[in-house]
Amino acid sequence: MSTIPRQGKKALEPLRPEKATVVDVIRETHNIKSLRVVFDDEELMTSFTFQPGQVGQLGVMGAGESTFAIASPPSQREYIQFSVMKTGVVTTAIHELAVGDRVTVRAPMGNHFPVDRWQGKNVLVIGGGIGMAPLRSLFLHMMDHREEYGHLQLIYGARTPSDICYRDDCRDWKQCGDVDFITTIDTGNQDWEGRVGLVPAVLEEEEPSPENNIAVTCGPPVMIKFVLESLGKMGFRDEQIYTTLERRMKCGIGLCGRCNVGPRYVCTDGPVFSLKELGELPDEM
Repeated sequence: MSTIPRQGKKALEPLRPEKATVVDVIRETHNIKSLRVVFDDEELMTSFTFQPGQVGQLGVMGAGESTFAIASPPSQREYIQFSVMKTGVVTTAIHELAVGDRVTVRAPMGNHFPVDRWQGKNVLVIGGGIGMAPLRSLFLHMMDHREEYGHLQLIYGARTPSDICYRDDCRDWKQCGDVDFITTIDTGNQDWEGRVGLVPAVLEEEEPSPENNIAVTCGPPVMIKFVLESLGKMGFRDEQIYTTLERRMKCGIGLCGRCNVGPRYVCTDGPVFSLKELGELPDEM
C-alpha cells in the first residue's frame, strides 16, 4: 500500500478508522451527492496529505464502509470531499447523512497519478459521470500547479444535462482561458446549448495529438472501452494512457482478495494503472 509522508506531529494511519464529521452535503445529480468531511482530531486534519488518484474508505456506523476516490485536490486543507453514487446499502446510508453527522474515514489508500513524471507534458483528461471524481482531484491539482504542465484538455460527458456533476467547476473551467474544456451529453433537450455526442465520438472529433501527451480516463466501463480504442486509433501508446479502478476495491488493504486481477490487487498495486500495466495482466476486467 502506498502512503505519502505527512508533516506535523501526528500522522494518520490508513488502516485505522478515524472519526470525522460531515460539514457539507452537495446534491450533484438525482443519485450522486458530494460529502465534505473533516477529522474530529484537528491535528490529524492539519497533517493529512494525499496525492490525486488516492482513495479513502467512508464508513457509516451500522451500515458499513465503501471505497471512494478523494475528489478534492491536495491543496484543499479545510475538508476532504467524496462523491457518492447511490447504488446499495452503504451508499444509501451515506446519502441519508446530513451536516453534523458522524462518519469514519480510512485514508489515504492506494497509489496515485504520477503527476511528477507528467511535468512538462500535455495532459488530456476524459471523464464520464461519477468517473469525474478522481479526475476532479487530478485536474484541480494541475490547475494549482499550472506552470508545471503543458496544454490541459478536459472532455467530460454525461447522459443528460441533469446528470452533470461539479457544475460550479464546469462553469469555472469553461470561463478559464488557460484550459480546453468540453462538456458533452448523450441526449440533449431544448435547454441544452452545448455539445451533444458520446464521449469517444467527441474525442475523435477533437483529434488530440499524442505527441508529448498523457491521456487519463475514468467513467462507465463501456465509455472507457471505446475511449481506449479511440486513443489507440489516434496514435496514443499504452504507456501514455492511464485509468483508475477504485470501483473494484473492497477491503482496501489486500486481505479479502476480491479486487485481484491475476497476481495484482487493485487496492495495494492500484487503483491507478497505465494501459501498459493492464495489458500485462490477465483479461479479467
